[in-house]
Amino acid sequence: MPATLTKEPPAAYAATSGSPAFFPREHTHSISGPVLTQTTPAREKDRFYIVVVGHVDHGKSTFVGRLLHDTDSLPHGKIEQVKKACAAENMDFEYAFLLDALLEEQEQNITIDTTRILFNTGKRDYAIIDAPGHREFLKNMVTGAASASAAFLLIDSREGVQDQSRRHALLLSLLGVKQLIVLVNKMDLSDYSEERFNGIVTEYTAFLSTLGLQPNHFIPITARHGENIANRGDNMPWWQGPTVIEALDSFTNTAALDDKPLRLPLQDVYRWDARRIFAGRIESGRIKPGDKIVFSPGNKAATVKTIENWNGPLLESAGTGESVGITLAEQIFVERGAVASPAENIPYITQTISARIFWLGREPLRQQRTYKIRLTTQETSCIITRIERVIDSATLESISSAEGHTLQINRHEVADITIRTHKPIVFDSHDNISPLGRFVITDNQQIAGGGILLVNDADGQKNDSHLHPTTGKVDRRARESRNGHPGAVIWLTGLSGSGKSTIAAELERQLFDLGRQVYWIDGDNLRLGLNSDLGFSEEDRQENIRRAGEIARHFADAGTILIISLISPSLASRNSVRDRVDRGRFIEVFVNAPLDVCALRDPKGLYAKAKTGEIQNFTGISAPYEIPTTPELELRTDQLSVGDCVAKILDRVNAITRTGDDWVSI
Repeated sequence: MPATLTKEPPAAYAATSGSPAFFPREHTHSISGPVLTQTTPAREKDRFYIVVVGHVDHGKSTFVGRLLHDTDSLPHGKIEQVKKACAAENMDFEYAFLLDALLEEQEQNITIDTTRILFNTGKRDYAIIDAPGHREFLKNMVTGAASASAAFLLIDSREGVQDQSRRHALLLSLLGVKQLIVLVNKMDLSDYSEERFNGIVTEYTAFLSTLGLQPNHFIPITARHGENIANRGDNMPWWQGPTVIEALDSFTNTAALDDKPLRLPLQDVYRWDARRIFAGRIESGRIKPGDKIVFSPGNKAATVKTIENWNGPLLESAGTGESVGITLAEQIFVERGAVASPAENIPYITQTISARIFWLGREPLRQQRTYKIRLTTQETSCIITRIERVIDSATLESISSAEGHTLQINRHEVADITIRTHKPIVFDSHDNISPLGRFVITDNQQIAGGGILLVNDADGQKNDSHLHPTTGKVDRRARESRNGHPGAVIWLTGLSGSGKSTIAAELERQLFDLGRQVYWIDGDNLRLGLNSDLGFSEEDRQENIRRAGEIARHFADAGTILIISLISPSLASRNSVRDRVDRGRFIEVFVNAPLDVCALRDPKGLYAKAKTGEIQNFTGISAPYEIPTTPELELRTDQLSVGDCVAKILDRVNAITRTGDDWVSI
């Protein structure tokens, strides 16, 4: 069993029976607001998410506090508690204080954190994401808006449309929030002027049209007095449109993902009672036992055997928002970051991505520099290969790369870019399945930017990277029947100079003479060809083995015996290859010789160069080698002849015998 999969379960797990504790059904809590609730996934999946944005001091917190009060969504006695606290501080009560979790925030009169607050209008459940208004906290606003189906955007009737009002609208358009209510607040301070309201509507509508946004409603309100929120007041008889609640209840829940194709990103794979349990959160769709699913990238097919529940009976099905574990009828190897989907509707898979990003890093985002990209549970290094267009979020001026913009994106700029990832990324259109269409970029382990992935080229055609697994009309069994022997992978691992290549060459000769379909691939040949783009960092070494393993899988599936000789120092990487190959067909051969013997055999003088520092990251000297724990064979080449070593491997190959119409290892 691979070391990466034989994880110790959490402590809570050992104290219970039944299903493991690492995938409890998810509970949702408000982050910093006064409303603290818990909901089961059954309600969570139907909840409608709204983001609240606007210029600082335009009344967002007051509006949200009043909305909670007018919909009877506050905990019993909460408003009296806040009023008492205000009196103790000799402060006048404000509805905004209902949301200010810290006294410091009250004194600053600004809201710092993105707050998630739950309420109900009687028609459905809502969650408000109260995003900050001033420039320094735009990072939180991006995080909040990314999961919203609709937005409230507040404008002070006295101050009118501000730069921040324009900037927030730009970000909403970039993040795909199409349903928008513009609230013209503090109408009491403009004498409830219909003319003033209409002037703001005209000005802001013209601006929003340049972004492709068409507001569903403009509504005049006075949040402090609750006018036109849940109830109408007497001061604006000229307003015949909807209240905030009426407009909100008319929206469509675009974030409802239960009817979308299954997307289950793996959080991890665990071993439990000799079972492998694949744990993760369902981002869209549903899953049930018997479903045929594919894990991307790699497109490995499997059948769902069971759906595990937290400390309870097995589930008959699970849906969007639920954190579950599943077991599979087949033994396949997949790791954290793989995404399960229906075989007939898999996500996009590519290493070249078009994206729209909002940059928040203190250092500019530069072309050709390496960053980390995170998407659901996927994480890999990446570089920005092209900056197509840059938009200054303050001035909204657009500069294309052809106009001489420097090859970087500065803080608070928005840009259309092309990203090249080190490993394939699995994603969907943000408009279709938003959780798989959003990403963040990290720089020095800090989140420095985020945005959405684009799947359309300039001509509007879909990216050609939408790949589907296909199978031919000749399967492995047919090939093996014709060959008269099974396909297999003989993986020779050991230090440089241990004798891997010498043994491999003789083994290939003898298997060929026996009439076997056989081929040998040496690590140096891979490095000179297919993997010439890789260096010797830990990540590049892992990718080197991953590619070799994928080649090995295809050779074995073709009914061929593949001999592959690679140092392959990582135990986890070798085990990942083992799990790519069907059970019993992977023969790991530990070619073992003491380090001093390997150094004496070295005709290229590599060990001497490594000891002087001329060669960096040299296995056995300046880089570790992890000894196999359970190899099929261990060959002490300081004690055995080449002939003896080959004979032992041939015996092991011959142990793969025919049973019925298939071959199994004995």
